[in-house]
Amino acid sequence: MSASRRSGTTDELGPDEPERPGPDGSDLLAALLDGMDAALCAFDADGVVTHWNREAERILGWSAREAVGRRGFAGWAVREADAAEVESRLTSAMHAPGRQVHEFALLTKDGGRVLVRTQSAAVHGPDGKPAGLYCAFSEVHAQIDLERSIALSEALLEDASWGVVLVDADLRPAVVNAHAARALGTGRTTVLGRPLGDLLTRGVEELENALTHVLAEGAPPAPAEMWVGVRSPEGEKRRCWRSGFLRLASPLAEEPVPLGVGWLFQDVTDAKLGEQEAALLRFRSNQSHRAARAAAECEDPAEAATVHLDFALAGFADHAVIDRVEGPPAADGESSGGGSGSGALRLVRVAATPSGGPGPSALTDHAGLPVRYAAGHPALQCVARAGSVRASAGTVAADEAHEWARTRQWPEDTVHALCAVLRSRGRTLGVVTFLRGAGRSPFERSDATYAEDVAVRIAASLDLAGATGAGAGGAVGGVEDGIA
Repeated sequence: MSASRRSGTTDELGPDEPERPGPDGSDLLAALLDGMDAALCAFDADGVVTHWNREAERILGWSAREAVGRRGFAGWAVREADAAEVESRLTSAMHAPGRQVHEFALLTKDGGRVLVRTQSAAVHGPDGKPAGLYCAFSEVHAQIDLERSIALSEALLEDASWGVVLVDADLRPAVVNAHAARALGTGRTTVLGRPLGDLLTRGVEELENALTHVLAEGAPPAPAEMWVGVRSPEGEKRRCWRSGFLRLASPLAEEPVPLGVGWLFQDVTDAKLGEQEAALLRFRSNQSHRAARAAAECEDPAEAATVHLDFALAGFADHAVIDRVEGPPAADGESSGGGSGSGALRLVRVAATPSGGPGPSALTDHAGLPVRYAAGHPALQCVARAGSVRASAGTVAADEAHEWARTRQWPEDTVHALCAVLRSRGRTLGVVTFLRGAGRSPFERSDATYAEDVAVRIAASLDLAGATGAGAGGAVGGVEDGIA
């Protein structure tokens, strides 16, 4: 009865409500022992078995009824020849500080042998003297598997040469190894608990979709390659990470409870860029080969120039135009209307691709009227410098980009341009200009190299057309922001 009952007062149960009986101490101890994942037995000071849990019964086959009350392991759980050594090892723990770890073989009920690893420690009585000892044991292979799992986890989270991030169910990093922290450009503790959007500028939605899928469906069958943008003091860095995902579930729950996702990734940016560059070079080489074969079948050299232009356009630009220098081309150093002086220089349109939709380029040099290029136009710069020039509208509003293209006599959807000069027999014939819309990236130096190669082929065809009287040569310009 509680103290309040004895003093005549009432408590929350009410005066007539009986007390709820609590679990008996022996029942609670039995439940705790039977619920352990490790086998456990206990001995009194005389070496008699006093406790034997279900895991010990599972490993050796002896039930608690058969084990409790026996003295030592000799004759039933240990061979007679090994009994003395095993007993001395166990009893030594009764007089030693801390826990003692040993390995020895025990006998199962059906006569088999099991190698176990034991941890033994003394149990002290109220007077502080040893009153017995307990011995927890497990099969050696199970213990080794556990140690390997722990060692693997620690190695992955410390010394792994690839990134390891443990993401919780809210898709926030919970553990990050050193390699992943360096890849994310932050510290190991700084990244914890932060949304992925705070760490990456691009690829966040794709990554979160992958993590959500793994939480719901499990790990994908193969790694995934994801392009992401990483924040850095120098700006955004675009990286490609080959990522693998593992769903983490609690081993303590009866049903798998997702704890999060293990995300392992390796930076393969250099390899992917190399693959893309090699594929692009193969494609452009094939296009040049096909263009040369097709142009060889053209009777009109001017038509052969448009063939080279059409084959070059595939995957490279949206539109292209060919402009020739007005009047007969002059060799370098000679004075002519097509000289290097930008004030006297005038260009005539020779061929162009349709701006309203896809289609082959067409020859347009009929009236011979000069193109109304303003001073400083990229095509005029290209002829004056005899080198490639790139131009871009930059990150401006759509209406400003349209106006930028219109003032340069290009289709309104143009935002990037690359002009390459047409040179043949030491003379400047004109300019070929490649144009890209907003859906494409700006031209790079590698693009300028390809454009110059195409320009050589176009110039040779236009030069032949001029020599035979079938057409006129043209020259290509470049960009406003400098020589490529």
